[in-house]
Parts: sequence; structure tokens; C-alpha cells
Amino acid sequence: MTFAAYPLLALLAHNISQVRWTAGIRPTVVSVLGAGILFLLLRLIYRDWHKAAYATSGLTVLFFTYGQVYNQLGGNKTPHLATWMGLAWTALAVLIVTWAVRHRFPNAALILNVISLGLTVYVLVQVVTEIPPAPVKANKPADPNAPVEALHIPAGQTPPDIYYFILDSYGRNDLLKRNLQYDNTGFIYDLQKLGFYVAQCSQSNYPRTDVSLGSSLNMGYLQDLNPAKFTPQNEDRSQLWQSILNSTVTDELKGAGYKTVAFATGFAFTEMTSADVYISPSPVIAPLTEFEVLALETTPLRHLQDLGWVNLVNIDGQRYRERTLLALNSMDRLARMAGPKFVFIHLVIPHPPFVFATDGTPLDPSKYMDENGIYSQVNYYAGYRLQAGFINDQMEKAVTTLISKSRTPPVIIIQGDHAPWLQTNNDEFKILNAYYLPGHEDKLYPTISPVNSFRLVLDTYLGGDYPLLEDKSYYSPIPHVFDFAEAPSGCK
Repeated sequence: MTFAAYPLLALLAHNISQVRWTAGIRPTVVSVLGAGILFLLLRLIYRDWHKAAYATSGLTVLFFTYGQVYNQLGGNKTPHLATWMGLAWTALAVLIVTWAVRHRFPNAALILNVISLGLTVYVLVQVVTEIPPAPVKANKPADPNAPVEALHIPAGQTPPDIYYFILDSYGRNDLLKRNLQYDNTGFIYDLQKLGFYVAQCSQSNYPRTDVSLGSSLNMGYLQDLNPAKFTPQNEDRSQLWQSILNSTVTDELKGAGYKTVAFATGFAFTEMTSADVYISPSPVIAPLTEFEVLALETTPLRHLQDLGWVNLVNIDGQRYRERTLLALNSMDRLARMAGPKFVFIHLVIPHPPFVFATDGTPLDPSKYMDENGIYSQVNYYAGYRLQAGFINDQMEKAVTTLISKSRTPPVIIIQGDHAPWLQTNNDEFKILNAYYLPGHEDKLYPTISPVNSFRLVLDTYLGGDYPLLEDKSYYSPIPHVFDFAEAPSGCK
């Protein structure tokens, strides 16, 4: 049965930085159960345990290697590849079954068991060693040697709830108008009517989600926060992801008496499962997860989509819809929840997959990408505009609920972590950056960037002493994401 577990565990180990280890439980159990049923059926046919074990192992390996071989040979780009591989894999399956009929395998059983057990243990060790450790109490998670800044709630004041909305890839108004032909002036105006200050010249400090949030949630530039880890040659981002999950902001707010609230996002490095309140769709009755869809694509079942029997991309997109709606529909609950609390809400929108029309009806995300999952500029911009329209309407409703139903006026930050895809030069930094700081709007300014968001909030409401930093943006190339180079700033 370990031959049935190994492929799923190996896939999990390869993607452990993007998914939680729990994502591998259900598909691994299903795979082992399926192999077990096949083994018992073959035992009835062969009337021999060794023959059944050999055939089950061979067929399992054949089943889970199909997708890798298919991709290596060019996938959908190679004409008639599915037909030729279907014939080849059928022939190999017949050969395995026939070989088992004609031979006995008393010694092979032990060898196969040792090999499969060894492979399974190997990938299990990989998974375990790559699982991020549970967040621990630390003064400055990104920089353990930094001094402690003691926060305190001024006497006689009720501390506000703090809501931090990350709208993934939400760009600045001027960028959206110029490059995506999308005018969100109405949304900006509605936010301003509600009392928000919208920083018209704001840029993100970095061009991707993890580096951006690692900076904003730790109130510093990464190259200054942990010089020993965030070096140009380092490709390991585990410390960066830990600095998001166990950040300076959450740590210091907890020290000031705040509880934390967070939501499932689908990205392990922004899923703060250690929050005091963690809100997630049910893992038991949920449809296929992103990891399970990926697992299916390693098998011949991937062609069920080609036949039109299933839409794996749509199944994947449904999970995004479910998580997004769960968060958006929780505003009334959050407003009534006892505080003070810090609520982190990372919404993967208007970022792909494109699953929402402007009116909220479901979209088929596969319609916006080619057969290899690539977005053309035309399709990307079209899907982006639809989802931006949806989230604009939903965010206006959300913040109206929070403002109207909170006993103490809350602090609300609505922020893009980076600009839309397909931008170049400093356009990739131009973000939406809006603040609801009742009574303190005078402290905001047009070029404020995420690195200063919580410096300002903690100083204003909790007696902190964090001088504002110079607002800068830095290029961050893949795979050397810490090889920073300063980018131009300002409204240009």
C-alpha cells in the first residue's frame, strides 16, 4: 500500500511551501483505499497474494506516472499524444497483469516492500522537515535581535478593532485607467465618502505577495529586518513566510491585549492558523482542493477534462469562490465579535483565477487561460476588470457594515500587495492603499506605503514610537527574491 501513498506524499513534499500538509491527507487515504480494493480484487482473480501485490504495485506506478510523462513529452502541445500514451499505458497495464499470471514473486514481494517503504519514509521526512514550525512567542519574529517596543492603551480609551484587508493584485487608480482600461473612480469616491483616505501616489514596497506582506507586517524593509537571512544569494523563503505568520504586528498587538482573527486563503504562507479565531471552509465536506486537482493531473484522469466530463480548473476555482465569500459574509459577525481584535483578511482577488463576474455570478476560470494555464494580456485584463467590479461592490458593503456596527470606530486598511500582473518597471508597484483612521486623517499623505501603515496605526492608537520610514520600492527577481534593487517612486 505504500506504493499508493508515495506519489501523493512526493507531490505534497514538492509543494509543501504552497499548501498545508493536511491537504495531502484525504487524497492519500483515497489512494491507499483504492489500491487496497484493487489488491483484494486481484487476489480473488489470481488466488495468490504475491501475484496480487506485484500487479497492484505495477498498476499503481503506471497510474501515477502518467501525468509526469505526458508533461515531459509536451502535453497538449504534442498532437495526438493522449491517444498514443493511452495505447502505450494500456499495453503496459496488460503486460503487468499478464506477467503476474505467468510468474511467482516470493522474493520480489520483499524487495518491492522495502523499496516502497524506503521511498515513503524519505518523502515523509521531507514533508515533516519542510512544515513550518508552529509560531512561537517572539518580540520580533523577522528580526529576533531588534529592540522591543512596548505598546500601551492610553488611559480611559477603548482600543479600536484593526482590520487589514489585502486585495491581491489590486492596482492604483491611475494605473488601472491607463493600462487596463478600467476606471474605478466611483469606488474611490465611495470610500472617501465613508471617511477613507486614499493615497493617490502609493506604491507597494515589493512586487509580490510574500515579500510585500513580510515587510508590511513587520514594519520594515526586509534587507534591514534580517540581514543574515534575507541575502541576495538566498533562495529559501521559509524564514520570510514565518515572518508573515508570526509577525511583529500580531505579536505586539497581542501584547497590548488584542486577539487575532484570520481566514483561510489557499496559500500556506498567509494562512494564520495560530490566530485566536481562524475561519475556514469545512475540510471534510469540501469539494476537491487545489492540491487534489493537482494530484489528478498526474494521472490519466486528467483527460476527463478533455472529454468534457469534468472541469478541473472550475473545481479549483470553486474553492477560491468559497473562501472569498466566507470572508466577505463574515463582516457582521466580526463587527459584533468582542474585541479588541486584529483581523487579517487576505482576499485573493482581483488576482486570478477569475471566478466572479461583476454581479457575483460564477465564471468558468478556464475560459480566461489557454490549455497550458497561461493568460494572454487580453484575457487577463478582461477577467481582472470583472473581478475588480465585484470586489469593489463587496468591499463597500463590508466596510459599511464594520463602521456602522462596531461599538468603537474601527481602524481599516484596504491595500493591494502589488499591482496587477503583466506590468513593467515601477508600474508593478502601484497599488490601491486606503485608510480609515477616524479623527487622524491628517497624519496620512499621498505617497504612504505599506511599510509605514502599522507604524502609523500603532503610534496613533497604542502609544507606540515607530518613526516613519522613507517610502521606497524594490525590485525582487525570482528566484533570488532578496536580490533587491531600488525602483522609481511617485506618481508618473
